Amino acid sequence: MEAYIIILKPLCSSLLALLFLFVLSSSFADAKVHHHDFVVQETKIKRLCMAHNRITVNGMFPGPTLEVRNGDTLVVNVMNRGQYNVTIHWHGIRQLRTGWADGPEFVTQCPIRPGGSYTYRFTIQGQEGTLWWHAHSSWLRATVYGALIIHPQEGSHYPFIKPKRDAPILLGEWWNSNPIHVLREATRTGAAPNVSDAYTINGQPGDLYNCSSKDTVIIPVDSGETNLLRVINAALNQELFFTIANHKMTVVGADASYLKPFTTSVIVLGPGQTTDVLITADQPPARYYIAARAYNSAQGAPFDNTTTTAILEYKSAPCPAKKGFSIPPVSPSLPAYNDTNTATTFATSFRSRTKVEVPTDIDENLFFTVGLGLFNCPPKARARNCQGPNGTRFGASMNNESFVLPSNFSLLQASQQGIPGVFTTDFPAVPPVQFNYTGNVSRTLWQPVKGTKLYKLKYGSRVQLVLQGTSIFTAENHPIHLHGYDFYIIAQGFGNFNSKTDTSKFNLVDPPLRNTVGVPVNGWAVIRFIADNPGVWLMHCHLDVHLNWGLAMAFLVENGVGELQSIEPPPADYPIC
Repeated sequence: MEAYIIILKPLCSSLLALLFLFVLSSSFADAKVHHHDFVVQETKIKRLCMAHNRITVNGMFPGPTLEVRNGDTLVVNVMNRGQYNVTIHWHGIRQLRTGWADGPEFVTQCPIRPGGSYTYRFTIQGQEGTLWWHAHSSWLRATVYGALIIHPQEGSHYPFIKPKRDAPILLGEWWNSNPIHVLREATRTGAAPNVSDAYTINGQPGDLYNCSSKDTVIIPVDSGETNLLRVINAALNQELFFTIANHKMTVVGADASYLKPFTTSVIVLGPGQTTDVLITADQPPARYYIAARAYNSAQGAPFDNTTTTAILEYKSAPCPAKKGFSIPPVSPSLPAYNDTNTATTFATSFRSRTKVEVPTDIDENLFFTVGLGLFNCPPKARARNCQGPNGTRFGASMNNESFVLPSNFSLLQASQQGIPGVFTTDFPAVPPVQFNYTGNVSRTLWQPVKGTKLYKLKYGSRVQLVLQGTSIFTAENHPIHLHGYDFYIIAQGFGNFNSKTDTSKFNLVDPPLRNTVGVPVNGWAVIRFIADNPGVWLMHCHLDVHLNWGLAMAFLVENGVGELQSIEPPPADYPIC
């Protein structure tokens, strides 16, 4: 039996360049119950010629990779030795009846206070592939994250060629300033937060940044072998293009679900999304850049325009010469920052590997607008606190409701214990005002309403949800993540969704199963799922800046009949607020 403990505390090290270059698929224990300790702690990390204190897990950045099999149980004891409140979210795990372990702060639990601890216990059921874990408190996710790999059950195999090696590739976003301070400053001013200073691959910026060339991550390969790369976008606020110079990638899975394989030279991931690709080392022995940079769909919005790199190195390639004489790695071709066509082509290539049973005979037909907004400067507020456009404060909303988290109880606790005054269940099923969502929106519609409203679903309800992007202030691609569920993406498109004509685009045969969907810039996406997991489940934009502005809501799924359709009781060490 293996134990995992996560401790958040300071890390004293240099760049930790090779913390986990890659993980062999046979390296994990076969035990059915995996115990881990996570210690959340402040750690000194050298980045871009500077030493920085950051919150990490077990002194590692990124944090430890967890490996399990489908059907295994994870027991993770999180001990907070850092200076901030923290929670851990197991992104994409269904958490069937174990909503207390889901992790979003003030939604399914109160935060773990400094000096406190909490044990997450849950079982992996029917999921295989790549997921990840991350902090779900403030902007701690900038450095508190790691891979969660789910292997097939004993005796089962991948539905594709067995890879020689298996490597997690975690794409991150780095600020030279403390990201908590960056968020606090933006909250104080009402303006957009500063963009990041670098992107990272497995914690390293790569050699296109000053002073970081010696610590660039290297992925070694042998000529002719096929490897599985598990690519995870752990960035806070940026969708990313990802490519490998001169190599094609065969996409075989995403968000712990298998897909019909397709080949591409570039993949696109919104924050929260994972993509599994096979790559064959079929090029002349050399060193090739692995690279990622921004897909920035919002016109005129500032963004980090740097490029992070790692190196795919053939073992038979000539050794790099001394500094000043080495041949640089082969450079890749990356799409333009605003290349929506490439992003759309990639997203619409996804199909489930086999025919699936998509929910029909819909019980709940929902329509949610998603997008930005602006709050008028409050009365008597100082100008320095209203530095958004034209003296406003930035906001965001779904169906014009800007989500506000409670502070005294978690939403799940309040719902299960009948605590009044924490939330209401009148979140609108459709926009309160219908308008030309992707056109020139009247300024009278720019200001949302703040509140803590949930939408109640009966157990077993078959749900169809149209997610409609808006052009309020600016239109952009929104990666929308639903906790506690996977869902089928049955259609995506541009403009305003038309229920009379766009239904002809629905794929009810083999749509992809995901937990995070990109709502196209100035467009829409339609998802379906069955509400078979009781609890309170957050749905939000995974651009953390938008989440902090209120681009979120939550579903309250009622218990069904009997114990197996009801949420389990809270654990004894459930944190109090």
